Amino acid sequence: MKENNNITDKEYWDNYWSNYQYDSIPKKVVFEKFIPMLVKGENFIEIGGFPGIFAACFYQRGIHDVTIVDFYINKDIIRNLEKINGLPEGVIQCIESDFFTFSSDKKYDVVFSSGFIEHFEDTRDVISRHVKLLSENGQLLILIPNFLGLNGKLQKRFDRENLEAHNLQSMEISGLKEIMQSFNLHDVSVEYIGKPMLWLEPKPEHRNRRKWVKILSYAAKLFPVKGKLLSPYIAIYARK
Repeated sequence: MKENNNITDKEYWDNYWSNYQYDSIPKKVVFEKFIPMLVKGENFIEIGGFPGIFAACFYQRGIHDVTIVDFYINKDIIRNLEKINGLPEGVIQCIESDFFTFSSDKKYDVVFSSGFIEHFEDTRDVISRHVKLLSENGQLLILIPNFLGLNGKLQKRFDRENLEAHNLQSMEISGLKEIMQSFNLHDVSVEYIGKPMLWLEPKPEHRNRRKWVKILSYAAKLFPVKGKLLSPYIAIYARK
């Protein structure tokens, strides 16, 4: 195991975000079924939250105290995101920090991350740091991409660099359930979510490939069976 637990570094994320356009807030999210419970909270924090899409989404859904913590933050991009979507300037609070040195006296009603914990080797340690941020009535939602099925085979064939930036063991349902049982939390669920979906990251070298991958993804949606083979995400939910 690496001493700092990281699989990626800032150079990786510089390259990653340089290929993205991030200006639209989704009207519907893959974790939609959890939204009615989550928006009962008064404040929200997303771990690894740059560029602030989900923080903005939760703001629009009614939680007006939203924060992101990330070791890679470009505030100009975040302020532009706010402007384009009609949000008050500065409403997305930004903490630029390595999550493993980050500490907070403030606790949060909603602790969220998406596509974060799988970039580290010690999955239990990363999740436990999420749990420590929960308020007395806090709720936890963690999303993890599923690369153990068809989508993983696609990544292995065409983007091994991206695949190797992920800890595939963190995507094992049985292991995640065992980890979650070690915390004193309630209503714990670990499940596959989302309609079948395949993707490649929007790198220049994938421009032509992404067209047929999109077609293949539409075809996969004809088989809406949840499970390791086709489901795009794993969701972990729990409450304090």
